[in-house]
Amino acid sequence: MNSKLSTISRILFLVAILAAGLAFFERVSYAMGYTLLRGTLSGGRLLEISAILVIFVIAMLLREIRDVLQAKP
Repeated sequence: MNSKLSTISRILFLVAILAAGLAFFERVSYAMGYTLLRGTLSGGRLLEISAILVIFVIAMLLREIRDVLQAKP
């Protein structure tokens, strides 16, 4: 169970970092007059998604820490 949660939290964290990086590159390309996403998502929306994913990762990590602390006698 812990290994599944750990794997899921790592994947979500990676997705959050990639979304934040894409938002950064979208902003840079928009400043030069181009776009990467063709108007489907804005950079701000990508940052919001990234922040939500990071919050879920933090919650999962806190749950794992709580379970480990409760397991100790």
